[in-house]
Amino acid sequence: MTKTLLNAAAFLLVLGALLVLPRYMDSPYALHMMILLFLSISQGQSWNILGGYTGQHSVGHAAYFGVGAYTTMMLMQARGVAPWIGVWAGVAAVVVVALVIGSICFRLRGPYFVLASIAVAEIMRLSAINLTGLTNGAEGILVTDLPAFKIGGRVITDFMTKVPFYYIGLALALLTLAVTWGIERSKLGYYFQAIREDQDAAHSLGIHIALYKNIGLVISAVLTALAGSFYGIYVGFVDPPTVLGLDLSVQIMLICIIGGMGTLYGPVLGSLVLVPLSEALRSNMVTDLLVKSGLVSADSKVGIFLKENLAHAHVLLYGILVVLVILFMPEGLMGFLKGLTSRRRKEAV
Repeated sequence: MTKTLLNAAAFLLVLGALLVLPRYMDSPYALHMMILLFLSISQGQSWNILGGYTGQHSVGHAAYFGVGAYTTMMLMQARGVAPWIGVWAGVAAVVVVALVIGSICFRLRGPYFVLASIAVAEIMRLSAINLTGLTNGAEGILVTDLPAFKIGGRVITDFMTKVPFYYIGLALALLTLAVTWGIERSKLGYYFQAIREDQDAAHSLGIHIALYKNIGLVISAVLTALAGSFYGIYVGFVDPPTVLGLDLSVQIMLICIIGGMGTLYGPVLGSLVLVPLSEALRSNMVTDLLVKSGLVSADSKVGIFLKENLAHAHVLLYGILVVLVILFMPEGLMGFLKGLTSRRRKEAV
C-alpha cells in the first residue's frame, strides 16, 4: 500500500511539473522536443498493447499511423473539415482497416505474421503513392492554415504557438498510459498475456484467440491512428515515406524493445533514450560534440565524413542499440532497473 501511494505521489508530482512547464519554458525548440517525446510515448504505448502484452510483434504499425494522419489531412485539405473532427474519421477508418488486416494476418504466427505485417504497411505506402487523386501521391499533403479551435463562437486557441500542441501531446501520452494501465489490471489484459505466453494453452482454457487478438489490434491501431493524426496536425505535412515508411514501424517497435516490452513505463524509458538520440543525430550535435572535445578535427576526413553522414545514420545506430540491449538487457531498461533494484535489496538484507 505504501509503495502504491509513493508511486501515485511521484506520478502526480511529475504530471504537475509537466502541466506548468510551458509557463517557464520560453524556447520553442525545447517545447518541440517535449512534443516529440509525448508523440513517441504514444506510439510506443500503442504498439506495446499488441506487441508487448498480446505477443503479436507487428512491424507494420506505420499503416495505422498513416491512415490516421492521411484521413485527417485529406479531410482538412479537400473538405475543410476541422482536424478535431477529422481525427474521428481517421479512427473509424483505422478500425475497419485493423479488422480486415487482423482477419487475414492473425491466421499466421511467429515470423510469418511479422512478414505479413510488413507487407500490409508496404501495400498502404504504395497505395498512398499511386492514389494521387486522394493522397496527392509522392508529393504528399501540405496544410498551412490550421483553423482556430472554437467553442460556442469563443476562440479557445489559435495554434499560433507550440503550447497548444504541447498540451495535446501530453493528453495523448496520458491517454495511452491510462489505457495500458487499465488493460494491465483487467481480465482483458490477463487474456492478452495468456495468448502471449502460450496460444494453445490459452485456447484450451476457453480463451477465443482470434477475438482477443483482434481486440488488441483494434485498441493498438486506434491509439496509433490518434498519434498519426496529431503528427499530421502538428507538422502540417504528410507524405508516404514519412508516415507509412518501414523505418517508422521499426522505430515504433524499438521504443518498446529498448524500454521493455509488456511493461507500463517501458515505452516511456525507450522514448527518453530514442528521441534525444534521434534529434542529436539529425542536428549533428554528436559530431559537434566530438569536434569540440578535440577527439575529431572538423577539417579531417573523419570529421567531414561524420558531418555528412552521421545525420542519416540513425537506423544504423538504432540497430546497434538494439543489439546491445538484447545482449546485455534482454528485458529492456525496465527489466534491467528492476533486476538492479532487486539485487540491491538482497545485498541490503
